[in-house]
Parts: sequence; structure tokens; C-alpha cells
Amino acid sequence: MAAYAAIVSVIHIIDTIEHHHSPPICIDKQQLESLTRILTSLQEFLEGYKSPVADGDEADPLEMRIVDAAHAVEDVIESHIVDVIKLGRSSPNPNEIFLQGYVVDAVHVAEEVNSGEEVSCIDFYQDLQQVIEEMNVIKKEAMEIAAEAQLQRKVSSTHAGSLTSSSNVKEGMMVGFDDVQLQLLDWLTGGNRNRQILPIIGMGGIGKTTLARHIFEHALVKEHFDICAWTTISQTYNIRETLGQVLKQVTGNLGSDDLSENELGEKLYKYLYGRRYIIILDDMWSVEVWDKMRFFFPDYNDGSRVIVTTRLSNLATELTNSNSIDMRFLDDVSSWSLFSKTVFGDEVFPLQLEEIGKKIVGKCKGLPLSIAVIGGLLAKSELTLEYWEHIEKNLSSIVNSENDEYCLRVLKLSYDHLPAYLKPCFLYMGMFGEDEVIRTAQLMRLWVSERFLKPIINKSSKTIANEYLKELVDRNLILIHKLGNLGNIYSCKMHDLVRDVSFQEAEKQRFYYVLGQDCPRGINSQHRIFIPRSTSAMTVRDAMETMSSRARSFICDDDTVPELLDFRFLRTLSTYKYSRGYLDENVFQLVNLRYLSGALREGFQIPSSISLLWNLHTLIVSCWGEHTTAPVEIWKMHQLKHVEFKYPGMYLPDPPSGDSDVMMENLETLKGVLDFNLNEEVVKRIPNIKKLSITYMYKVMERVKCLSYLQCLSKLESLTCSIGNDEYLQSISFPHSLKKLYLDCGDSFPHLEEILEKIGSLPLLEKLTLTYGQFATRGWEIVEGQFPSLKYLRLWECMNMECWTLEGSCLPRLEQLELWFMESLEEFPSEIGEIPNLKSIELLYCSESAVVSLKKIVEEQEELQGEPSIHV
Repeated sequence: MAAYAAIVSVIHIIDTIEHHHSPPICIDKQQLESLTRILTSLQEFLEGYKSPVADGDEADPLEMRIVDAAHAVEDVIESHIVDVIKLGRSSPNPNEIFLQGYVVDAVHVAEEVNSGEEVSCIDFYQDLQQVIEEMNVIKKEAMEIAAEAQLQRKVSSTHAGSLTSSSNVKEGMMVGFDDVQLQLLDWLTGGNRNRQILPIIGMGGIGKTTLARHIFEHALVKEHFDICAWTTISQTYNIRETLGQVLKQVTGNLGSDDLSENELGEKLYKYLYGRRYIIILDDMWSVEVWDKMRFFFPDYNDGSRVIVTTRLSNLATELTNSNSIDMRFLDDVSSWSLFSKTVFGDEVFPLQLEEIGKKIVGKCKGLPLSIAVIGGLLAKSELTLEYWEHIEKNLSSIVNSENDEYCLRVLKLSYDHLPAYLKPCFLYMGMFGEDEVIRTAQLMRLWVSERFLKPIINKSSKTIANEYLKELVDRNLILIHKLGNLGNIYSCKMHDLVRDVSFQEAEKQRFYYVLGQDCPRGINSQHRIFIPRSTSAMTVRDAMETMSSRARSFICDDDTVPELLDFRFLRTLSTYKYSRGYLDENVFQLVNLRYLSGALREGFQIPSSISLLWNLHTLIVSCWGEHTTAPVEIWKMHQLKHVEFKYPGMYLPDPPSGDSDVMMENLETLKGVLDFNLNEEVVKRIPNIKKLSITYMYKVMERVKCLSYLQCLSKLESLTCSIGNDEYLQSISFPHSLKKLYLDCGDSFPHLEEILEKIGSLPLLEKLTLTYGQFATRGWEIVEGQFPSLKYLRLWECMNMECWTLEGSCLPRLEQLELWFMESLEEFPSEIGEIPNLKSIELLYCSESAVVSLKKIVEEQEELQGEPSIHV
């Protein structure tokens, strides 16, 4: 929710000012304590708040008041920061100005600078006090609402009403899950005699309930089980209600309204005892429900079963360690079959509508709920080509508007039930385009820069972002598009209808504004602006004229980078993806920036004013042209965590000698540095670096042994190193902390064996890509004990490697092997087939004899094991 994001953002800025190496301003101690108390109270309130207008078209008025109040606090603080930095002065110590909240000496508070300009601490104090008082009024109202809600919960638990059974929900048509249904029936009626739990997992609308309903109504199930009961678990579940609902179904509606929770449970237990039962618990959101009910479902080896449908993958693993069913999208054939049956039943599909019908089905992306909703609409509409073309053109809006109760509400339920800390992350996803593949690394950096991730003690913001991403994936709200070689989520996307929910909620709450081709309306109050690709320059100019200078974020997926000199509050500027819009010198005067990504025009040098960006965390620049050098002032930017100079890279000067203040203690990622002059002083300045990408050109620097200092980077986990001259590799030494290594040795390096011996001793290395270079002995021998943790190995055009030998139990954890352009390799070692975890081998442009030898190894595996364990 936007309100939660706004509150957390203020908490972040206060924390940053408190812990910054040299903060640009100070905040009065009493004001700081008062503001912190209010923010904490509102944060806790929002974490438990259930909006009474969540299903409406308008945003919750209370939440929007919280948003505006939090933004007002940020405006006051960040405006003062801009003024102080702009005038080159530090704010006076507030303890010397204020005594118990009263101004002591106004004369010494205002600093006169140049032509009458001044930074007034009195004004700052008074402005901040005013917004704190306004926020305190809102906090008091929120506390009253929280107290009333708590009282209501007590009343509702005492006088619990009956739960409406989903037995009355109309039965959905099931297509494409015949194999799953047979698998389920087999599990239900055979196998283990113990009471078993089976979770059916999937996103909203994927068909979980439909599948469970078909199983529940199946004749074999009715015949096999003595008792069949179905109940839907409420989000704000009530165990007494749920037990009562099940009891009424199994006992034939015997009176139980006056019984307590335990009495209902005991009665249910006695009735189920000695009978084989199947219970469907539909739409479960919390494992606590099962933990509180499990003791009332007897387990006496009679083959009883419990089916649970849930959107949460992690909940399924908490329920059982055995079987589960993961629902997938329908394929094209099943999607078309469901659509045809929904629209025309058993009648023949009109030939003239087939082509447009398939386009409509394609836009539903295999989601059964979407297909059923649009099919139901078309079944009741005119069967003309023009109308169907209109439907196809406006599919998303029609699916959502025509049957809000049945489609959008179902999907929105997932959003409503998200914890408050996940809602801003989910809303942010709607900003990206339909079907857009999103790089998760960039997404998480943007989340961090926007300051809406809830701080967690002893966890970095990157770790928190990664955990939140995985939680959204577990809830089936984000789809994994591609996994990395080590199983990490490399890229993700959203189903179109889920994105619609995200976008509509974000629009309702003014969380961001996506600039369209029409005349922009309502943009003057927006804090986040997204400029899609192909937005006209005129539209951008018109928008800039009406836009509030208080905007915090610009995400530009277009070549047009707007003039931003007046946007003094801007903290995120991302010329996203393939934009070639250039950054100008004015951008480097936006002192509140936390995230800056863009391209530099050829010949442009980053100005020294970049050091004014006191809170910059991420700097990503594309450097067009050659000989671009970063300013030496960059070494004084203590907050920097991620620095990336994209192709062809950038030179980084040596840090100022003898300056003990120059320490980049927060820097974790440094990429794209050319001829990096590593030495003892440099490695001291970047003690916490985790990812490093460096390139050494063909000319040799004076300090040719600079790569020996890599071993001093004790926290380095990922290294990408491209070498243009052999001399650099003579002294290279790797830290034992390395987990990923990409090493380009150049065409002429003659001693790959020596390098690989060093690499093989790295205890934590999981991923190795080695390109070019030559083997002096024309062979590579891996001995026992080397590469103990390696999971992924790629060799690319390592010339003249004719022989490959494996001795002992080497490569014990290798899972994936790729050999590209290894044309000299004559055959694979037979020991390859004995590597226990090896699952995949990929060959590209290798010799025919090597391919034949590998096929022989796989065939021998198949003879011994019945099936090969390696996929080639």
C-alpha cells in the first residue's frame, strides 16, 4: 500500500541522517524522538489495518492522508538538505540553537551566504514541527480506529456467524487436467493407509478450486469415502466457524450453534472416528488453521484424506513433506478446448470466428479463470466478427469489468491478503509493460532506491529485497521467467491479469503515474513517473510543465530524458533498459539522488559535483566513446553500494593519497573498470566489495602485478576479469571467498594449467567460466580434492586441449557442464559418468569423436541404471 511505503520511506531518511558518515543536516533531538514514535505507531497500525473501502473504486481516505503527511515530512527534510548542500554550508548543531524546544538566539541561526542567500534553521525547525503535529493528529485517529477494530474482533469471535459454504458455488468446467485428476483419484483411493494431506497450489484463477470440486463430486470418491465435506477457509479465519461448517455437513445439520470451539472439535472427532473421510479445505492462507484443527481429524489407518487448495507454495511445504500438485497454465490445445466449450458447448465452432477466437484465447495466456470469464461474456453476446474483434482489442478491461465478482475480485484477493510490507513491491510491478521480462537484479535495486522496503535488523536491503521477491513468487503473484545457473531467479514477469490488479491498485493509491500519449491529468500530485517506450517528446514536455517539482522518481523506458534541473527532491532516475537518452551535467546536481542510471554522451566526463550526491547508492552509466575517466571525488561517496560502468567501461583514478577519510565501506559491486590499478591502498578503500568486474587492455601498466592484490579482497564472491595481455596473469591470486569466476585469458596465454590449479583450490567456487587461452601440455588433469564446490563449468574456445583426465572423486557437486568451440578435445573421460550430481552437458562446435565418446558414456549409464542421469 502507498501509505505503508510512504511511512517506511520517512523512517529510512531519518535512519540515514542518523548513521551517515557526514550527514548534511541535523534534526533536533526532541523532534527526532517525537517523529520516530509517530512513524512507528503508524507503521504498526498499517500492518494490521483492514481498509473498509478496499473493494471500492476510490482510495482509502485515511491511507491517503497518511501518504500526504509522510510526503510533507520528506519535503521539509529534503528541501533543507538541498539548501544546505547548495550553499556549501553544514547546518549548525541544533543542540546549540534549541533548549527544550525554545529558540535561544535567532541571530546566530541564520547563516548569511553570498548575495543574501541563507539557510535558516529556525524555518526548518518550525516547518518540521508543523508537519509532525499534523502527522500526530492522524496517528491519534488511527489509534482510535485500531482500538475499535480490536473490540469488533472480540465481539465477532464471541458471536460468530455461520460461514457460507462454497458448495453453492457453480461448478466450473474443467479442461486440460485429466492426467492430474487421474493422479489425484489414484492417490485418494490407494497407497498409504495413514491420513494424508495433499496441497493443490497455484495462483488465483488457475483452477485449484475447480479441480478440487471435480474430485469432490466424482462418483469414485463418493463411493470410496464414508464422509465427504467441503469448507472454504476465511482469510480472517475463525476456527469455530470452520469446525461448525464441517460438522453440519457430516452430521446432516445437527444443532451445534451453542457449542464452543473445543466442544465442536470433540463432537466432530467422535463422528469421524471409525469412518473413512475426505475433507476439502479450500483457499487456505495460513498453516495455523491446520495446526489448530488437525487434532479434530482422527488418523487411524483407514485411508482418510485432506485436500488443501492454496496460493502459497511455502504453506504447502509446511503442511506436508510428501505429495503436492502444482497447477500450471493451460497449453494452447486445452485453452482452445475450454474456450470452445464455454462459448458454444457441444456445438460446432463457427469457422469465420476461429482466427479471431484464437487471438482472444492467446491473450488469456492459459489462465482458466480468464478464459472462462471472457468465454462466458461471448456466449451471451452477438456472434459477429466485428464484436469479437472489439473484444480482442479490449480484452483486459473487459475481463475485469464484465464480471468483477468472478475475476478481478478473485485475483485482487491475493493483493488484499498480502502483508503490508509486500504490497509496495507488488504495486511497483504493475509499472512494467505487459509480458515484459524483468531482470530481478535491477528490480530489487529499484525497490531499494525507492525506500519502501521495511528495515530489518542485521539484514542488508539487498537481502530483504531478495526475500520479498521470493515471497511474491511463493504466493504465485510473480512468475519466474528464467533461473540462473545456480538456481537464483534471473528474471521474472507477471500474468497480464495479475498485472492489471497491480496497476489499478497503484493508480487508485497514486503510487505511480504511467505517462500516456494523451494530455496528462493528475500528474502534478505524483511522486513516481514512468515514461513508457515510444512516448512522444511533446507529451514528455507537456507533462514536465504540469508536473510537481516534488516528484521523487523518473523511470524512463524511452530515448527522451527530460530536463530535471528543478526536481530537487528526485531520488531515482533510471533511463531503463535500452534508452539512449543522455544525462547532462545538471543531473549531477540533484543532491537527493539515490539511484542514477543513464548514458553519457561521447566525450562527456562525470563532473566533480557528483560528490554532492550525499546519499547515492547506485550509479550505472553507459560510456559511449573512449577514455572516459571517473572523477577522483567518487572515492569520497561513502554511501555508494553499486557502481557499474557499462561497455566499453571507464577508468577509475587512484584515490587521493594520504586522505584517511576516503573509504567506500558500503561498496559491494564495482563493474566495468578499465585497467584497475589495484594496490594495497586501493583494496583498503573497498573492504566489503562482493562483485568486481575488471578489464585490462593490451598495453601493460607499470604495476603489472596488480592482480596479486585480488587475494586481499576477503569478501569478494564474484569476479569477472578480462585480460588483454598475458603479463597480468602471471601474478594473479584469488581470494578464497570466491563463488563465481569468469576469466577471459586472451588468445595467446599459454599456461591455462597453472591458472586452473589455482582456481581448483578455491573452496567455495560454484560457477566457473573460462574463455580462450592455451594448454601448454595439450591436456587438463583434475585431481582428487580440486573444485570441491563447483556446480557449473563452462569452457569456451580453450585452444589445443586434446586430452581431459579426471582422477579420484573430483568435481563432486558438478551439475552442469558446457563446452563451446572445444574442437581439439578428442574424447570425454569415462569418469564423467560417475559424477553423482551431473545433470546436463551442453556441447557446441566440439569434435565428432568427443561427441561419440560422450554418447557412449550415456549409453553405459542407461544399461547400468535403466535410464541416463545426464541430459546431453
